Amino acid sequence: MTGILTARPVPARSKAFDLLLAGGMCMVLGLLGIAQEGFAGVLGFGMLVPLVWRRTHPELVFFGVSAVATLQWLVGARLMPANVGLLVALYTISVYGAVRYSRIALGVGGLGVLMATSRYWSNSDWRQQVTMMVALGALVFGVWAFGERRRTSRLYVAQLEERAAQLERDRDREAKLAVSNERTRIAREIHDVVAHGLSIMIVQADGGLYAADQSPEQAKKALATIGDTGRASLTEMRKMLGLLKQDEQLDLDPNQPRPQPGVSSLPELIDNVRDTGLTVDYQVTGEPRDLPALLGLTAYRIVQEGLTNTLKHAGPGARTSVRLDFGREMLTVAVTDDGRGGGVAPTSDPGHGLVGMRQRASISGGTVSAGPKAGGGYEVIAKLPYHLPTGGQQ
Repeated sequence: MTGILTARPVPARSKAFDLLLAGGMCMVLGLLGIAQEGFAGVLGFGMLVPLVWRRTHPELVFFGVSAVATLQWLVGARLMPANVGLLVALYTISVYGAVRYSRIALGVGGLGVLMATSRYWSNSDWRQQVTMMVALGALVFGVWAFGERRRTSRLYVAQLEERAAQLERDRDREAKLAVSNERTRIAREIHDVVAHGLSIMIVQADGGLYAADQSPEQAKKALATIGDTGRASLTEMRKMLGLLKQDEQLDLDPNQPRPQPGVSSLPELIDNVRDTGLTVDYQVTGEPRDLPALLGLTAYRIVQEGLTNTLKHAGPGARTSVRLDFGREMLTVAVTDDGRGGGVAPTSDPGHGLVGMRQRASISGGTVSAGPKAGGGYEVIAKLPYHLPTGGQQ
């Protein structure tokens, strides 16, 4: 009952149309009923005026009009043009009403056909009675069936609109997820840049401090290296922070070229590390090939993180080796040193370097293993396939 009493939202244009429809039918059909039946013709207005609310309360309108028609039958008034309001109300409840009430309305319409036949064609022979019963029944069922077809069409359109809205929501959700993933990637890039740059600057600062009294030229060189490293790191950070300031609704194209380092940038990276005094041996075996941007960036960051860890933990006089092996199926990146390695005392901050390397490698479908070497030192070995395995992460 609550569903019947609750008004359905209807556009203003539809309300205006229903008002004009009911008003026009009252002016024409209602007045014809009064001219035909006299005072009894007033009942015709009872079947036409409620049509103003036929879309907001389709069930109440139908049963109200049916009640007026029943009263017309009881007082013995003849059929009048205003009885068309019954068909309009039946059509409306079959389109806009609840399904169960639409089925009840069809039953009420069938009962009305029997009542009309028994009253208005009671003096006719049985053939005429059957003919009128079939004709009226076909008219009632046809109006109801047409309304049901309209209901089905409306539901189908509503489902399409809901599906389109869901697809739009999914698209927005994926766009937000892409933005989140991009920001996570940029945060990881900032970590790598800051950690590597600060490690070089700390080593140079310690060396410059030590050489300040005995070798001023070496101290000046260390200060120059600190300045260059700081400026380069600051420039790269500004570029990445600029990406973070982009609007969240911006479509991030993963294939869009970005100024990211790759394996071709490793010689420059290694030269910068050598300037700190760390001995680095760089070897490339196999036949070098062009790598996807993501794979090249992963290899670069793994080497960068490995060298940063060496600067932090290997100790003075350590020797480091960086090796790239271009195999048939994958690129193997190895960063090893002969310093203290796993012998470093644990700290309260374990850092995120190794976790970041493994995350990077997993995105490219690869693996990273790291740990102390037998006989001293530490090694990081990454195996990065040239192509993602079937079903791998895209």
